[in-house]
Amino acid sequence: MDTAIYRKIILKEQIEIPLEVLDELSRDENSNVRGCVALNPNTKPETLDVLSQDRYSDVRSRVAENRSTKLETLDYLSLDENSNVRGCVALNPNTKPETLDVLSQDKNSDVRWCVAENPNTKPETLDVLSQDKNSDVRWCVAENPNTKPETLEYLSRDKYADIRRSVAENPNHKKKNLLNYLWTNMKL
Repeated sequence: MDTAIYRKIILKEQIEIPLEVLDELSRDENSNVRGCVALNPNTKPETLDVLSQDRYSDVRSRVAENRSTKLETLDYLSLDENSNVRGCVALNPNTKPETLDVLSQDKNSDVRWCVAENPNTKPETLDVLSQDKNSDVRWCVAENPNTKPETLEYLSRDKYADIRRSVAENPNHKKKNLLNYLWTNMKL
């Protein structure tokens, strides 16, 4: 193979790569190359299926990030032993809301944070996550446009100002939340 193409793939430069070359590179011994193939939006879903079972979690994470990955493959990766892979599934905007429901109960707070950030997360799931012990998770709930006004009202009383600020900036907030934020953060 042309070494210039090889270097560009490793450096993640945007170039048009023929599908047959992507298929060939998906079997490369170098996991960085396989990872670049997994991220490429032109990689065939069938190739992504194979890469979803790669022994390296970095490759599986990149499959989980790819918007061309099949829903069934995302479901499979949502059960991965590696929390980074599960987090990438949780961030993928194509992940099914039902899969996000399961991931919202993950023991790893970074995975729950990713669920709270996903625009496909159901309002009911965001309700539960609004009470998460991790403030980063609550912060993402406060920023999510699917969060219900009642949940935002609850978060408007959070002890962290950044969360209250995000509530005030959320398009679903009630005016009084903005006033509460301003009142509690005014410096007299």
